[in-house]
Amino acid sequence: MNFKIGTRGSKLALTQTNFVADKIKKIMPEASVEICIIKTSGDIMEDISLLKMGGKGVFVKEIEDALLSGAIDLAVHSMKDVPTEVPAGLEFAAILQREDVRDILASKDNRKIEQMPRGARIGTGSLRRASQLLAVLPDIAIIPLRGNLDTRLKKIETEKLAGVIVAAAGMKRMGFADRITQFLPVEIMLPAVGQGALGLEVRAGDSELKKILGKINHAPTYTEVTAERSFLRHLGGGCRLPIAALGKLEVDKLSLEGLVADPQGSSIIRDKVQGSVFEAEELGKRLADIIQEKGGKKLLDLMC
Repeated sequence: MNFKIGTRGSKLALTQTNFVADKIKKIMPEASVEICIIKTSGDIMEDISLLKMGGKGVFVKEIEDALLSGAIDLAVHSMKDVPTEVPAGLEFAAILQREDVRDILASKDNRKIEQMPRGARIGTGSLRRASQLLAVLPDIAIIPLRGNLDTRLKKIETEKLAGVIVAAAGMKRMGFADRITQFLPVEIMLPAVGQGALGLEVRAGDSELKKILGKINHAPTYTEVTAERSFLRHLGGGCRLPIAALGKLEVDKLSLEGLVADPQGSSIIRDKVQGSVFEAEELGKRLADIIQEKGGKKLLDLMC
């Protein structure tokens, strides 16, 4: 059987896709796997902020178009980049076991967050990261950041930054763990929806491929990410407010924590729900309703 796997062309995306290809070859040694690099809007327009480009979707649309057209058979996505609404005719056949969900600080002189001086320049292109950071360090300066992981790390020197905030998962997958100054606890920095998880998207009618990929699906991660994405969808998934969520499955109990914040971090509305492993979608909706009732709706109405 021959597979064409579509992916972005960054070093991280290719590392992740090769990881998936190896997983497939282990269960199907006879399979032939071809990796197809697809340029997305988010990759082409690196000098434009994600907010101006429309946020989620800019790293997946062209790949999904190739999947729908039959140019590729399978797409590998970082789940945090995937909009909550999947195009008709496509579905996720598997989500692999999650890497570390946390964000990290990579800093100049190995200085930790609590040691940052007033006015310290911290780089991030994420409203979610910026708002939560400003909530604990209101006197720092947030410097907008785009580009692949290598580029963002280099900007510590080229842009005279005190540090940058990026995902732990990418740092670990790229072999950059030695550059990590500090893992930021989720109590301070709740991660993005789907952070650390890789999703395998296929055409809905491709039952043979879905059956194969089902063998490498990690059910606990699939359940956690489903709850997080439900939370985001019920808040209005395209909103440009800082939104974060983290599902955690323990035995037969699923907990889901989420937040909505204003971009300056002056108002953060956060809560948590718990339920059965079979209630992932419902828990997302329940938490979204609670967050909105506690003041999230006012923020959403103002900003979305």
